[in-house]
Amino acid sequence: MTPAIAPSSRALPHPAREEIRLESVLHALSDPMRLRIVRELAGDADELTCSQFDLPVTKSTTTHHFRVLRESGVIRQIYRGTAKLNGLRRDDLDDLFPGLLDALLGAAARQSARLGEG
Repeated sequence: MTPAIAPSSRALPHPAREEIRLESVLHALSDPMRLRIVRELAGDADELTCSQFDLPVTKSTTTHHFRVLRESGVIRQIYRGTAKLNGLRRDDLDDLFPGLLDALLGAAARQSARLGEG
């Protein structure tokens, strides 16, 4: 995995676009909490801090989910001051796997509606 170049010594490693693998993306999105995070990011034009997500899991589990998403190439995490911001790597995912993200997000929305989830 090639570390991202950032001016901060707190830069987090991310896979380069050419290193993102379909299996890793699908694995990352196979967990309901991680899919929920991605759905929230997809629905918001801005980057979101980890604390903006209301997940029914512990902080350490939340940290794990964000790490899996980052290491798979689904999200990008950067520090701005003391805040860790999360953004969906939509451009990278759409270029590598055209239509995949939209299909998964659409399927997740239909499932949520079918099951009566928010």
